[in-house]
Amino acid sequence: MNYIRQIIAYIRKAQEIAAQYGFKNLLQPGLVKELVIADILGHEVHRTKHEPDAYDPADPSRQFEYLSCFEGGTFQLDRMFKSPPEKRAKSLKRITRNAAIYCTVFEEESPLDVRVVYEVPVDVMLREAERQLDASRNEISHVGFTVKWAEQNGRVVYSKPA
Repeated sequence: MNYIRQIIAYIRKAQEIAAQYGFKNLLQPGLVKELVIADILGHEVHRTKHEPDAYDPADPSRQFEYLSCFEGGTFQLDRMFKSPPEKRAKSLKRITRNAAIYCTVFEEESPLDVRVVYEVPVDVMLREAERQLDASRNEISHVGFTVKWAEQNGRVVYSKPA
């Protein structure tokens, strides 16, 4: 078996297992990273795309958003509306519907390995997102948070053992 067939065979097997647990498309952007983060934090991952990323299995009403980047990268909320007010409110709900936001730094040389996870309070993330939207010249923006910002405004809930 050449390496391409071997990779495809493993992905097919992983998709088969994922489907048994309600994940229709394991290759959906971000899903594998969400599974990695949820495993670390003891969360359950939402099966549908337009929901928060994860929830507390003991209390499904406690929902969580996961943002991730590689070392030296930026955490990002894509396509956030500055206006009109109803679209802005819907965009910001991606933050406010959560009990917490988790910013996860993955290792670039080993992209399934997590270096650190920061838990950022929702009100702190909301304040910064609103500040960026207010300062933006565009109606639709990507709102970014540096690793340094997460470090200064959140708390470490996981750090890779040395």
